[in-house]
Amino acid sequence: MTFAAAAPRWAVLLVTLALAACGGGGGDVAAPSGAYATKTAYQPRQALSSYEAPPSGFTKVYTELVARHGSRGLSSLKYDDAVLNLWNRAQADGALTPLGQKLGPDVEKIMRANFLLGWGVAGIGTPGYGNLTQVGMTEHRQLAERLAQRNPELFSGQTFQGVSRRVEVLHSGQDRAVDSSQFFAASLASTAPAVAGSIAPAVVNRYQLYPHKLSASGDAVADATSVNAAVLAASLDYQSYASAKDAAGFGAEAAAKVAAARAAPQVRSHARAVLERLFTSAFIDKLDAGTYTFSNNGTHTYSSADGRFTNTLKGDGKTKIQGIVDAAALIYELYIIAPGMAQETGSLDFGVYMPFEYAPTFAYLQDIDDFYAKGPSASEYGGVTTRFTQALFKDFFDEVGLIAQGRLERVARLRFTHAEVMIPFVARMGLRNASTPMPRAQTYTYGNNPWRGEDVSPMATNVQWDAVRDSRGTVLVKMLFNEQEVDFPAACDAARYATGSRYYEYTGLKRCYGL
Repeated sequence: MTFAAAAPRWAVLLVTLALAACGGGGGDVAAPSGAYATKTAYQPRQALSSYEAPPSGFTKVYTELVARHGSRGLSSLKYDDAVLNLWNRAQADGALTPLGQKLGPDVEKIMRANFLLGWGVAGIGTPGYGNLTQVGMTEHRQLAERLAQRNPELFSGQTFQGVSRRVEVLHSGQDRAVDSSQFFAASLASTAPAVAGSIAPAVVNRYQLYPHKLSASGDAVADATSVNAAVLAASLDYQSYASAKDAAGFGAEAAAKVAAARAAPQVRSHARAVLERLFTSAFIDKLDAGTYTFSNNGTHTYSSADGRFTNTLKGDGKTKIQGIVDAAALIYELYIIAPGMAQETGSLDFGVYMPFEYAPTFAYLQDIDDFYAKGPSASEYGGVTTRFTQALFKDFFDEVGLIAQGRLERVARLRFTHAEVMIPFVARMGLRNASTPMPRAQTYTYGNNPWRGEDVSPMATNVQWDAVRDSRGTVLVKMLFNEQEVDFPAACDAARYATGSRYYEYTGLKRCYGL
């Protein structure tokens, strides 16, 4: 989901001043190290050997996880086709620089890889756009391996205190989350063979793992008092906000902030700098003046090398290039998707078209969009971007609650979802640098808020809870965010088991979160 709206002149001025105050048009300020925003490939943030051991007298009894799908290709035929149409016009006009002449063939490499993505790969049902890449599959295989290595006592057998235990797997029902769950489960079974027979068949749970797109008809809930009914209502509220049609006008206001960021003079300057390396000034001027506009309206056909699979697609015409910022921003979209497609494109380096000195500017445009569309947004918006994660939030506590009751049937619950859920979930959890909203009167920038897409939701981003219990039945919880031990919010410090420990008493956490 992307906000789009015409920016009022006051909003452009506000964002211009905000960017200037923190060092320039989004590109001269502290920014994500890779400038890939939420398309950053996954890396664990802590070594296995450095994790805090359970306190004396406590034994690990349970673990649970929610994870975004792994690195993927482009979601559909849009950015690549729109850029290719732009390039074709420039080629016809004789308006390409020597570097620009290479752009079209490289765009077609990305396009071909996406048309055929997943062909011949066991576990991929329908090849094409939106599928996991080899990098994405590896991310989840390795995530499962490290889960088993971190918790060997949980996955060394199928029973505990005489109780037969199982691993449960849940997903959103959407292809790349389904596939991520399968690659993860297969890797867990391979890494910990003793538990392989206890991994239950995966099930769909839209209320937990696809709650941002529930429908009043298809996802209706009979019990109006249930958490799922509350999630459905929150989902419908969110969808009104995301389409800028909510009665409060918050969606339109957020969209104006995003549009203003795109219109800031520094952003336009960096967009032109990117394009001048590829096209002549006369061509860029026509694009800037609106004389030339482009969209993803092409039709293309690609066949696999073995000739057994052919894919034909036509763009829907909805992705527009109506100016220099649009053009540079779509080149950035190809820049950030390329690392995750390295094995499919022959390690194509799109950085030659998006120099790193300019990439953070376009990372900021992605981040401000995601901050208001999926993240903490504004304080006064009433949590409209996070309320629909309530079922997932509650399930994390309910699962540990069963352990506290002595219910040991499950050894793990593994959930697989999307950035649209992970970003609001970690905000709902109150995690540091991931949950700070902006006052409505201000606009998010890199200078006034620590939220960064590459930190909050890289590919395969995950939250894990490990639960330990002593002989008296006391249950402690430790949280990992992207496999790094992290604190619960400061308001929960009273639940911390010991000074400096990352283990928290479960009952204290419930009180802290008002459960």
